[in-house]
Amino acid sequence: MPKVKTKSGAKKRFKLTGTGKIKRKHAFKSHILTKKETKQKRNLTNTGLVHKSDENNVKHMLNI
Repeated sequence: MPKVKTKSGAKKRFKLTGTGKIKRKHAFKSHILTKKETKQKRNLTNTGLVHKSDENNVKHMLNI
């Protein structure tokens, strides 16, 4: 049997924490930043966690 490959886009975007949760970055922080408030840009800098309902899909993409 061939090995199962991970989705290369997913492995660039998600990291696994020590407790098994999946870390992610926020969207809307890459361009068109002049019209966004400083507070919004600052809050988007922080990492978040993948929602529980989406965890199975992300784990499937990462072959975890």
